[in-house]
Amino acid sequence: MILIIGYGNTLRGDDGVGCYIADCLSERLTNPDVEILSRHQLTPEMVEPISRADLVIFVDAGLEGIPGEYDNYRIVPAGDMSSFTHQTNPASLLAGSKELYGTSPDAVMVSVCANRFDYGEVLSTVVASAVPQVLRKIERLVEAEMTNHA
Repeated sequence: MILIIGYGNTLRGDDGVGCYIADCLSERLTNPDVEILSRHQLTPEMVEPISRADLVIFVDAGLEGIPGEYDNYRIVPAGDMSSFTHQTNPASLLAGSKELYGTSPDAVMVSVCANRFDYGEVLSTVVASAVPQVLRKIERLVEAEMTNHA
């Protein structure tokens, strides 16, 4: 199973790009082996679906880089369950999966560099124009994972 988690604050401009991408992917990826979550923030409850996945793709807005550009990189488990009370991040969720369920899937972060985080529900033009490329990138990651497990 592939789990895609898009997250961010949809009321703060480009911070909502992860949710926007997850919502778009929900319409485009209809394979029952792909689960897509769109959330305001990462929470400890996500550890259970993460433990069932072969691959988790996290999608979020980034702070560093050129607005509208995106990057993807592997994430490794880090931290422990005690960090959930202060900060939940992809690495701590993977660590929680390992600690609670004895398994930690491969994980990738797809980060789109944001242009603005002001109040509003609309993505900036530069970030919105990057969305189609990011969707294709994630679809290729999903396709590659499905091919590897076929």
